[in-house]
Amino acid sequence: MKKDNYTMLTDFYEITMANGFFKEGFKDRIVYFDMFFRSVADDGGFAIMAGVEQMTEYLRELHFEPEDIEYLRSKNMFDPEFIDYLEDFKFECDVWAIPEGTPIFPGEPIVTVRGPSVQAQFVETMLLLIINFQTLIATKTNRIVRASGGRAVMEFGARRAQGAYAAVYGARAAYIAGAAGTSNVLTDEKFGIPALGTMAHSWIQMFDTEYEAFAAYARNYPDDTTLLIDTYNVLKSGLPNAIRVFDEILKPMGKRPKGVRIDSGDITYLSKKCRRILDEAGYPDCSIVASNSLDEYIISDMLRQGAQIDSFGVGERLITSKSNPVMGGVYKLVAVEREDGSIIPKIKISENVAKITTPCFKQVYRLYDKDTSKALADVVTLHGETINAEEPYEIFDPQFTWKHKKITDFYARPLLKRIFKKGECVYESPSVQVLREYCRMEIDGLWDELKRFENPHKYYVDLSRQLWEIKNELLRSTSVE
Repeated sequence: MKKDNYTMLTDFYEITMANGFFKEGFKDRIVYFDMFFRSVADDGGFAIMAGVEQMTEYLRELHFEPEDIEYLRSKNMFDPEFIDYLEDFKFECDVWAIPEGTPIFPGEPIVTVRGPSVQAQFVETMLLLIINFQTLIATKTNRIVRASGGRAVMEFGARRAQGAYAAVYGARAAYIAGAAGTSNVLTDEKFGIPALGTMAHSWIQMFDTEYEAFAAYARNYPDDTTLLIDTYNVLKSGLPNAIRVFDEILKPMGKRPKGVRIDSGDITYLSKKCRRILDEAGYPDCSIVASNSLDEYIISDMLRQGAQIDSFGVGERLITSKSNPVMGGVYKLVAVEREDGSIIPKIKISENVAKITTPCFKQVYRLYDKDTSKALADVVTLHGETINAEEPYEIFDPQFTWKHKKITDFYARPLLKRIFKKGECVYESPSVQVLREYCRMEIDGLWDELKRFENPHKYYVDLSRQLWEIKNELLRSTSVE
C-alpha cells in the first residue's frame, strides 16, 4: 500500500467545489479565507495557538500523486481539464498566521489564506484538522500546568491518544504550552522534547518480590531511580521496600533516589503520609510523583487539600482534552478580489449572532498597557490599517456598541505573520523549546482574572471603526424582510 498523501485528506465537497469553480471560470479568482473559532474549550478565558509548523509542512508538500489523479478520474464526475490542472498542481497562495504559543480569542482570524479560489478552498480540511487539534491540546495543557502551581506536568497520554498523529503532535502541543516532557519517544526523537518515564506495574510483577524489582531497577538506573510504589500496598509494602532499596542499594553507591510514583488510591492522603515517612528516613529530596486520570480540577483540589506532590503525570484527560474534546475552529470566505485588485467584502449571516462572520482582509492588533505590559484588548482591523499608539484609542463592543472605552499609554503589536508568499514559504518555525518559552512569556502578559478556571474575565476582541462600518453596512444591505 502506498504512503498516504495528505493532499487527499480533504472533505469531498472541497473537490466538488474546486471542480465547480474551475468550470465556472473562477479558477484564478483571488479569494480570502479566515480561520477563527467561536468559543474557548472548557469555558476558559483564552486558547493557545499551535500547529503552525505542521500546517506549513502540509502546504509545502501539496501535490497529487498519479494514483490520486487516477482515483479522481475514476469518479467520472470531474471535468477532464480540472483533472489535468491537478496533475500540474502548484500551491500559489499567500498565508498569514498567528505564531504558535500566542494566546488567541474567539472571533479573530488566526489563519488567513489569500489565493486562487480552487487552492484556497481545497486546503480547508487539513488546516482545520491541524490547527484545531494542536490548539485544543495546547489550551488544555496550559490549564493543567497553571493548576499545578509551578510543579512539573508530564504528558503521559500516548496510549490513550486517538491515533498516532494525536499521540505525537498532541505531545508537541503540550510541550509548547508548558508540559515538562512526554512519555512519547517518537516526539523526543522528532522535536527534542524530553522523554520521561520509569516503569510500569509489570516490571514489579515480573520479579518474585517487590523488593527485588526495586533493587534491580536501582542497579540499572542509579542516577534516575523513581519507583512505582502502588502495585500492592503503598504504605505497607511499596514505600518500605523503596526506602530499603535507597538504603541498601543507592546509598552505598553514593546515589540519591529521584522519586516515588503513586498511580492509584487516595493520592492526596497517601502523598502526605509518604512525605512524612520519606523525610524521617532521611530522604527529604526524594520527590513524589502522582498520576492516574488527572486534570486541572483534580490537581487543584489535591493541592488545596495539602497533597505533597512534586510533579504530575497526566494522560488521557490531557491528550484527548476529555472534558471538552472539540476545538470549533471554522474556515470561512471573507472577501474576493476584482481583476483591478480591489477587494469585495463577503459575509455569512445567521440568526445565531455568533455565526455571523466578519468580512474583509484583516489584521489583528494586541494592545498592551505600557506600565504593566499586560494585554488590554485585541482589535481586528482592515489589513493595512494602523493603530496610532501616540493618541488615545477608543475600543467598543461590536455587538453592544454603547460599551466603549478609551485606552491611553499603550502600545500595539500586530499578530498575524506572513507564512507563505505566492506559494513560497517565507517563515522558519522556531524550535519547540523557543516556542515553549515564548508561550510562557505570552501567558505572563495576561491578567490573572483572565486565567481563572471558573468565570474568567471576558477579554475584549473589538473591531476597528472602519471594519465595523463595512460589516454593519453589509448586514443592512443583505438583510431579508
